Amino acid sequence: MTRRILNPSHTSLLLAAALSFAIAMPANAAISHYRAILNGPSEAPPNLSPGVGVAEITIDNVANTMAISASFSGLNGNTTACHIHAPTAVALTGTAGVATTTPFFAGFPIGVTAGVYSNTLDLTLASSYNPSYVTANGGTPASAETALLAAIVAGKAYFNVHSVSVPGGEIRGFLQQFDPTPTAKSTWSRVKSLYH
Repeated sequence: MTRRILNPSHTSLLLAAALSFAIAMPANAAISHYRAILNGPSEAPPNLSPGVGVAEITIDNVANTMAISASFSGLNGNTTACHIHAPTAVALTGTAGVATTTPFFAGFPIGVTAGVYSNTLDLTLASSYNPSYVTANGGTPASAETALLAAIVAGKAYFNVHSVSVPGGEIRGFLQQFDPTPTAKSTWSRVKSLYH
């Protein structure tokens, strides 16, 4: 067995190359996915709305964005508002003030009983938040972003759709983390096939 010892100048060059490569690499984004199942019984106070829906948000902590997609149907009344409320005092229960844009997200379908929505908020902009939420949470978009993301992670944020029938909110659901990647059921045959 032959040992090879690197020349100190080569070691320095390798170290410098490795450092410059590491510096040039972009930061890995931490992408988080949250989902809320929307219905009347989840409102506070609960109601008997036949309305249902689902809202999903995808947070990119490097790009500082929140992609929102939602669909809903069967509301008793036409929509008047939609936003995220945060933080409640206790996870998955209670009420809170509006954290995001008011009275509704830009482009959200208003005046309908069913609809779909998709948009991305830039969390570095004050226009992505309710101004009173920014004031109550440090006074800057950065501090509002930190507070909102902490509330979402803690299960203290909910997605709410308001209507003329139930002005305080006809359907809502708390945002909870989920994995959007479908998982295949593993069988022993499948596991063995991976190694042949």
